[in-house]
Amino acid sequence: MSELSTGLRVPSATGIEVSLPIAGPGARSLAFIIDWHVRAIVALGWYVCAALLYNGHWSLAAPASNEARWFGAVVLPAMAIYFLYHPVVELAMHGRTPGKRSAGIRIVTRHGSPAGVGPLLVRNVFRVIDSLPVFYGLGLLLVLWTRDSVRCGDMAGGTLLVYERTGLTSASPEAAAERVGRLDAAGAEIAADLLERWPELRPEARVRLARALLQRYLGSAAELGDAAELEWRARIERLARAR
Repeated sequence: MSELSTGLRVPSATGIEVSLPIAGPGARSLAFIIDWHVRAIVALGWYVCAALLYNGHWSLAAPASNEARWFGAVVLPAMAIYFLYHPVVELAMHGRTPGKRSAGIRIVTRHGSPAGVGPLLVRNVFRVIDSLPVFYGLGLLLVLWTRDSVRCGDMAGGTLLVYERTGLTSASPEAAAERVGRLDAAGAEIAADLLERWPELRPEARVRLARALLQRYLGSAAELGDAAELEWRARIERLARAR
């Protein structure tokens, strides 16, 4: 078995690397179990409700004749909910699902940035391979044996699952990042790192780094223009206090 990675190293705006702890088999399995139950319940719920409405009485049985309308109205949507759950929800929730959120993890690229449409779709296409031979046997084996706890889909899509929050001391950037509510995991680490090092930086460096952070992650640096450095810090602190 390969040695487990301690975390994903991400360069911060201050030039100091921060670490995003990589989720192991336990967190990934917990997230998958929760998500499996969610999608199974939702898909089954659709089937039951649609079948009752279609039949017009208390019966879930399919029509005696092979009706295309039954398949299109009852069966096909239930199948779509079950098989498209992960790509659709991960895209909508920016790398999260209800299961991943409950486990405190999310999908990022190997650079620590949020995974886009391409990587998310690729990693989900490869679920077909990871599910072999049964019950995600290959995927689970790879997660247990690879250094970064990745399956085929992660290898193909260039993605990782990382913890969103850590239990470190408040003096560390990782713990301070728990207060940042509007940024992704990498952005939260960078914002916390910048606030920690603010007194040590030169005034021009403070403004430059704050501008880069706001522009990169929020696209809102232009509105401050040539504001004083205290206003730049105030914007970063408001982000840190946001929930």
